Amino acid sequence: MTVVINMRDGVDKGKLSVAVRFILDGKLVAFPTETVYGLGADALNEKAVRRIFEAKGRPADNPLIVHIARFEDLTMLAREVPDEAELLVRKFWPGPLTLVLPKRETVPDVTTGGLNTVAVRMPAHPVALALIRESTPIAAPSANISGRPSPTLAEHVIEDFYGRIGCIIDAGKTPIGVESTVIDLSSEEPTLLRPGGLPVEKIEEVIGEVKIHPAVRGKMVEVAKAPGMKYRHYAPNALLILVEGPKGEIGEKITALVREYRSKGFKVGVMATRKYDADEFVHLGSTDVEVARNVFRGLRELDKRGVDVIIAEGIEERGLGFAVMNRLRKAAKYRVL
Repeated sequence: MTVVINMRDGVDKGKLSVAVRFILDGKLVAFPTETVYGLGADALNEKAVRRIFEAKGRPADNPLIVHIARFEDLTMLAREVPDEAELLVRKFWPGPLTLVLPKRETVPDVTTGGLNTVAVRMPAHPVALALIRESTPIAAPSANISGRPSPTLAEHVIEDFYGRIGCIIDAGKTPIGVESTVIDLSSEEPTLLRPGGLPVEKIEEVIGEVKIHPAVRGKMVEVAKAPGMKYRHYAPNALLILVEGPKGEIGEKITALVREYRSKGFKVGVMATRKYDADEFVHLGSTDVEVARNVFRGLRELDKRGVDVIIAEGIEERGLGFAVMNRLRKAAKYRVL
């Protein structure tokens, strides 16, 4: 039995105490953040963290992000906090920014995927902050079965985990819709490990040029310093085809693909910023912010409608578009360029 707690109207301390007890007892709680829903456990409790990997079917070498609610907790987890980290924390926390730093021995190896670094962020969601503040730093990947689209609604978490975890906090739709941006500050130069809810352009305004890790562009890595670097992620059940290229040509390519797959007897869905004649259609919005908010919902929605093929429209890699395209490329079976 999974307890589902409704907090759509804001933090309720009485209801929250139920979720706090689950965390302190070493059990799993799915909770909202400003990015996506997270599947959380006490970050310093090795046995509790192992339950995350078991529930998700997540590879043990895929590190987790530790969520905190107090600035002083950063020094409790990280052995070193460089000047760039101080600048970014002051500017962007709470918010969708994760920093990778050298870890202290107090952080179990299971939490960091066996690495000597720890990924830390302070979420900008009142429910998440209240839960962490009343309990302990919480290790939390996205609250989905590994490889599936990330959850932006409690209903998505219920689909994947009802009956398998202790508690789900429902606070409605997450406002950003893609995971946090991850910056590695443990190496010689600041490096982007995962684009996300904070555009890298804004980070560079504060600390200067940020190197882009090859994994962001799809290169395979042996060791993942952050989630989303090594394994296939975010994939729907349907065959996902991502269409990229000059804006004027994308429409023609999508129309041709819809016609081709329909002629073969497949039920075809399209996710795009403008309407297409397909069996099913999900409008992603017209701006990068709207597309980011809707991209995971669109993948899950089209799966629910029973399509065989999903054709997704690529968007410009600016602002949140960088994060959107990173997710779609990892999820897609084929890319049409």
